[in-house]
Amino acid sequence: MLALIIACEIAFWVLLLLGLAARYLLRARKLSTVLLICVPLVDVLLLAASVLDLRGGAEADTAHGLAAIYLGVSVAFGGQMLRWADERFAHRFAGGPNPKRSRKTGLEHAAHERRQWLRHLLAYAIAAAVMGLFTLLVGDDTRVAAMWGPMGGWGIVLIIDFLISFSYTLAPRKAKS
Repeated sequence: MLALIIACEIAFWVLLLLGLAARYLLRARKLSTVLLICVPLVDVLLLAASVLDLRGGAEADTAHGLAAIYLGVSVAFGGQMLRWADERFAHRFAGGPNPKRSRKTGLEHAAHERRQWLRHLLAYAIAAAVMGLFTLLVGDDTRVAAMWGPMGGWGIVLIIDFLISFSYTLAPRKAKS
């Protein structure tokens, strides 16, 4: 299962880069669209493989938890990562405008940090929902305990991210003089 997660991560970036190369280097818009549509299909493949593995009697382990986390992060941050890569690829290879940079100071930065934390929370919630689905598929709470293990550490990271992200609301960064 861990190998499949790694393969899906690699496939995400390979399909993304091939899709952008087709769009900007080859000017093959239809091919680019097909390749970029395949990017979220990687997530569907991982979810289907995980479900089939669990339905086949596998014990839900840390790898299944990591698959759920991968899915949560991919759904919550995937579109943002695609836009980030598209802006940079267009600028580098197709004469597109300079990529937009987020503000590093002031209230605009604080708002950006809050939005990013909410996206982080969404990723966590999606991962928990997927793990809940996996738990229902297994039907035995004792056989899924290892799968839920990574959520504890991630929960601590989520709390730290909250404290940092929302600290900018109380004390926005000031521009350097």
